[in-house]
Amino acid sequence: MASRNGWPGRSSKTHFQDLQWDDVLPVPKLSFSVASALVFCLSVLCFVNSLNAGMIFDDERAILKNRDVLPETPLADVFSHDFWGQLLDNRSHKSYRPLTVMTFRWNYAWAGGFHPQGFHFVNVVLHGVVSVIFLAVFSVLMSGYQVDQKTARPVFASPRAALLCAVLFAVHPIHSESVAGVVGRADLLCALAGLMAFLLYARSCCSSSSMVTYRPESFSLVSILASMCLCAVSTFCKEQGITVIGICSVFDIVVVCGVDPFQLRTNRKRIINDVVNSKKKMSRWVKSLIKRHLILFLTGMSILITRIRVMGSTTPIFTENDNPHSFVNGTMLRILNYNYIYAMNAWLLLNPWWLCCDWSMGCIPVITSLADSRILADIALWVVFGALCYHCCLGELTRARSVLIMSVAVLGIPFLPASNLFFRVGFVIAERILYLSCAGFCMLVVLGARHVCLHLHSTAKQLATGGFTLLVLVFVLRSMRRCQDYGGRITLYTSALKVCPLNAKVHYNMARALVSEENDIDSAIEEYSVALKLSPHYVNAMNNLALIFRDRRQFQEAEELLERAVSIRPSDAESWQNLGVVRVGLQKMEPAEASFLEALRHRRMFPNCLFNLGNLYKYLGRHTEAIAAWRNVTQINPTYTGAWKHTVMLLQDLGKYDRAIAVGKEALKFLPDSADLLISLASVYTKAERYEEGERLLHSAIERNQHPHLHHSLGMLYYRWGKNEKARTTLLRAKQLSPSDSLILKDLQMLNEQTGEK
Repeated sequence: MASRNGWPGRSSKTHFQDLQWDDVLPVPKLSFSVASALVFCLSVLCFVNSLNAGMIFDDERAILKNRDVLPETPLADVFSHDFWGQLLDNRSHKSYRPLTVMTFRWNYAWAGGFHPQGFHFVNVVLHGVVSVIFLAVFSVLMSGYQVDQKTARPVFASPRAALLCAVLFAVHPIHSESVAGVVGRADLLCALAGLMAFLLYARSCCSSSSMVTYRPESFSLVSILASMCLCAVSTFCKEQGITVIGICSVFDIVVVCGVDPFQLRTNRKRIINDVVNSKKKMSRWVKSLIKRHLILFLTGMSILITRIRVMGSTTPIFTENDNPHSFVNGTMLRILNYNYIYAMNAWLLLNPWWLCCDWSMGCIPVITSLADSRILADIALWVVFGALCYHCCLGELTRARSVLIMSVAVLGIPFLPASNLFFRVGFVIAERILYLSCAGFCMLVVLGARHVCLHLHSTAKQLATGGFTLLVLVFVLRSMRRCQDYGGRITLYTSALKVCPLNAKVHYNMARALVSEENDIDSAIEEYSVALKLSPHYVNAMNNLALIFRDRRQFQEAEELLERAVSIRPSDAESWQNLGVVRVGLQKMEPAEASFLEALRHRRMFPNCLFNLGNLYKYLGRHTEAIAAWRNVTQINPTYTGAWKHTVMLLQDLGKYDRAIAVGKEALKFLPDSADLLISLASVYTKAERYEEGERLLHSAIERNQHPHLHHSLGMLYYRWGKNEKARTTLLRAKQLSPSDSLILKDLQMLNEQTGEK
């Protein structure tokens, strides 16, 4: 005869009726609404100072430089590009998260632009909401649904264990990257939709009776289908969302049906006979379990097939710099390296003081020998994991044991996509990946605390209360301090170098920040040099260092670096283009042209390269080819101001005024407020002696933009028109707007000398 929970041989007094199992924990028992408010406030408190953070590191590429975020970009592009706004071709990382990108678009529209505070505000609130939903999930995992006696509808319980889990999750510093980094919204949205999917799945199996139990023999099809839709939504926020299906499966088997893994192993023959021969409740719950898992399987396969088709049926291509441990030769060494990475992830959850924004490129040296002492970390990992598995299969399926099994599932299943077991990933460690797994870790901590508290006397329990309070306080302070690191690029990279001084990529990013934010070129050169010393084949560092040498007119050093870069990566269009620019500086015109053409061979749609090629052709007097090159630039990127301006000015120099004016008017359709274009077009009108048209153009522009050079251009038009008084008045206005502009002062002095004014 099957028990109420459907497992043969179980007594009617199941672990789900033991409602006071967590009374020993040193945590007050609060109502769900009060507990939710507490968890939300703590989660916001930890990360609220991230509102002062900028958009740095991955935010620059995924948001600031991603045209899919802009409202004018067709919505269809969001669903045909990857997370970074690139086509899903062989160069893409194949991160397909269109729903997350959609929220960036809404954020842009709501905030009226790329205002970091608005983007960070959404992240902080999302983390608070996810933490509250986790409180509900922990309640379900640890005590199931309870039934309201008045409405007869299931409601969430809020036992002490669930509250402690939710508080630990809400304040854990490992979430700093997911919350303080705007791109971490993918993890937040994935968790939000995934947790709601899980709650709906659990609800579909909930009994309508007044008992706290499940009905494994039947389920609500509508709720499960809604759950699977949310699972798909979660996956298109971030790929990790598909792992919710695995968590639902384990929950169904262990909690809903009460299947005991230990009995399944030791009493297999008896259980098979019961399943096959029974014609009553047992057969119904087995059939129902199979139906539910068929839905889970079909949903998972549908999502996977869709995802594979979106990727073009190919996996992304990563380099050794992205994930060196996956390129290790030898199965044994690769296993040791993977397990060491797993141990490092576990250590970050246990001791989140050692946090870094980037763990690639030498941050964690590869294990190359069996004599490496770090193998001890692998052994420790498997000892702990083995102990957990042993306790999962030991004794009767009590509430604590079922929670332990679910803890391991919630810890491990969301981590599987990052494990390198199914495919190579493009990172060594990514703290954002641990956002969901942290929940399983918190459950294990609380289970351990409960086990300890069972054997403590009252005084010791008070110490345990103080200990947990101190832990939460330390986590809060650590999270707040970590958010301060995201206040700027230099502070973020400084903190990263304290953890990973051997990471060439962090040195590279630090050099870029020193140039852009502090104009500290000497320090930047030193950082680039360190990056190249740590990673001699780092092509991006070679390119950037070469550009600094070019700006310093150290063309020979720049050429040597870039020749080395193209020898390492012959298909790198950026290196070829930079080499062409440097060779122009060395007056090596034919090799420069060859470099530009080689760059275009590898990347046909390369506006910067075409622009520089046009400049070269202009210098060589090949004007038709120069104009054609710049025309190609404007066809690829209609807002490329330099290409329009150079075309207009060259046509003016050639005396082709009508054509120059036509090109200028076409350019203003795309760049109506560009002062450079307006000034260039006004110059053509002046040269062509079409003063009235030039005057109208500049007056219209000045009404919208009080740019001093617009006034200067109008003043010079009046001067050539012979209207000296208007010219003087306009030039004085330009001087008032820009008192130290040498060109304005020079032309005003010339006008005064010619008219005899002082």
